[in-house]
Amino acid sequence: MPFRTALSGLNAASADLRVTGNNIANASTTGFKQSRAEFADVFANSFSGIASNAIGTGVRLSSVAQQFGQGNIDFTGNNLDLALNGQGFFVLSEGGSRVYSRDGAFKVDRDGFVVNSSGQRLQAYPPGNADGSIFSTGVLGDLVLDGSEAAPQATSLVSATLNLRADATDLSGVAFDPADPETFSYTTSLTTYDSLGQSHTATLYFRNTGALTWEARVAVDGNVLPDTQPMTFNSDGTLASPAAPVGFGTFDPGNGATPLDIEFDFTSASQFGSVSNVTALTQDGFSTGRLSSVDIDTSGVVLARFTNGQSRALGQLALANFPNPQGLQQLGNNAWGDSFAAGEVVLGAGGAGSFGQVQSGGLEGSNVDLSEQLVGLITAQRNFQANAQVISTADAITQTIINLR
Repeated sequence: MPFRTALSGLNAASADLRVTGNNIANASTTGFKQSRAEFADVFANSFSGIASNAIGTGVRLSSVAQQFGQGNIDFTGNNLDLALNGQGFFVLSEGGSRVYSRDGAFKVDRDGFVVNSSGQRLQAYPPGNADGSIFSTGVLGDLVLDGSEAAPQATSLVSATLNLRADATDLSGVAFDPADPETFSYTTSLTTYDSLGQSHTATLYFRNTGALTWEARVAVDGNVLPDTQPMTFNSDGTLASPAAPVGFGTFDPGNGATPLDIEFDFTSASQFGSVSNVTALTQDGFSTGRLSSVDIDTSGVVLARFTNGQSRALGQLALANFPNPQGLQQLGNNAWGDSFAAGEVVLGAGGAGSFGQVQSGGLEGSNVDLSEQLVGLITAQRNFQANAQVISTADAITQTIINLR
């Protein structure tokens, strides 16, 4: 019996060495969670139970328990490097099957999908509305960074915040000529866009026509639009009319695009002092654009920025958690699979409930403490040597008995 007992001790010490060695080997593996060998003593039970003078028959490996403590976050500067600060796992799709990981080293494949080094696709909630403020949390899909051209938007509204000088010369008796600066009091211009994304210069002309009265004209690409808009001011210099955005007629770009029909908002205009100036001149159109960068916030919202100055939410990263993470099945390649022991998966988003926050531009390192593992390595080695000594001693005793005459 000492041989079998000591042999079980050798097997246990060997298992402890293997677990420790695996932890040390993965000390620099992104998102790795160390394991701990847990042991239980062995007794030979009889039908009537264990006698008070029974001796144990050795030891067995009862479990290799994963330790899901937080690892250090190392910052990389790559926006697609993600770390979780707190509980949860990234949700990945492998051929339609879900797997889970703490390794956030992602990249974009040839088709625009965000994947890890194993080709597993990162899962996200798609936007539920146009501005990306709501996400369809009941649906999971592959996160895609679309490299195609973003569609343009034709200008439909120009907002102008400007001041027209109070001492301007009355030009009511002078015919308007955009080529003659003597026929208008002030002018400014901005870039607008048609439905095909082509730019057009819109020039605004303002003419003083009497005390507290002005008229506005607009030309697009040098073509004066047909309508004239009167403007009147109150005695305190604030605008009296128009009280709403106004149009000056349409302009056909001649390139097949929908004719431009732009409204101009002058409701913030004023007539003060002796200097005409513009403090703000904005329009709501934009040209085509390509994806230029991606930002991911702590809640996992993926915001794409385009070369035309626009941005939109592509989705929100889905996170998963389990009642018993230690019960997850280890699949290798820094991934886990769900199991009955782990419990039912709970899906959510970064920072919500018990889920940790998403850290973009960083990777979670292994939670292996090398100093602790090296001490454990020495302990396992001593245990192995001690059990080997038991076998050697039992062999010597057995040999002594055989040599009896």
